[in-house]
Amino acid sequence: MVWQEEKPFVAPDDIVDLSFRINCKCLPIEHAHTLSRALHEALPWLGKDDRVGIHLVHVAESGNGWMRPVDAENDLLLLSRRTRMTLRLPKDRLDEARQLKGVTLDIDGYSLEVSDSSVRELSISTTLFSRYIIADEEESEQVFTASVVSELGGMGIPVRKLLCGRTHTLNFPDRKVFTRSLMIADLEPEQSVKLQQVGLREGRKYGCGLFIPHKGIDPVGSMK
Repeated sequence: MVWQEEKPFVAPDDIVDLSFRINCKCLPIEHAHTLSRALHEALPWLGKDDRVGIHLVHVAESGNGWMRPVDAENDLLLLSRRTRMTLRLPKDRLDEARQLKGVTLDIDGYSLEVSDSSVRELSISTTLFSRYIIADEEESEQVFTASVVSELGGMGIPVRKLLCGRTHTLNFPDRKVFTRSLMIADLEPEQSVKLQQVGLREGRKYGCGLFIPHKGIDPVGSMK
């Protein structure tokens, strides 16, 4: 008799998230451009490495995490001690990125002091969520969904369950970038890790196209 147990999939650690403690009371809601610019000034090599992603800073939000303040002109993100700033990085860049410790970044006049960091390996969660996927504002949700399914299929990631969420426009000094949030469920662990590693579409340095694990798609579907 032959009895061979299947080994559980373990996420590779060649791409990881480096999460920094920060000392900062509040930030503008629209900080994608200024955060990216400040980090590029502190770490000039960021612009030369396409594998790097910059997560935007988010705080505890209402409901299941789907909502946050939307009035960019009048509202601020009020940060707690648990709020983190996170970079998605290749493992070989960790030591260079840790040099941010002790640096104070200027984010539109708000000081963000960077402190200790910790490494988080990518999740093998079967449900992933991206807050910002760059899209064409003129496209319908159905056209956007079909194009995403096609793109993921080209990456070897078949889609079983996909749900669009909120739209959001990122305001840059020279242009506006229209985005849609996106939930993808029923992924295989290997597919989940691959999608987190490579992301979807452009804008990784502005928080776009980056996926994070989510508890499940059902609560979001009930809100839609």
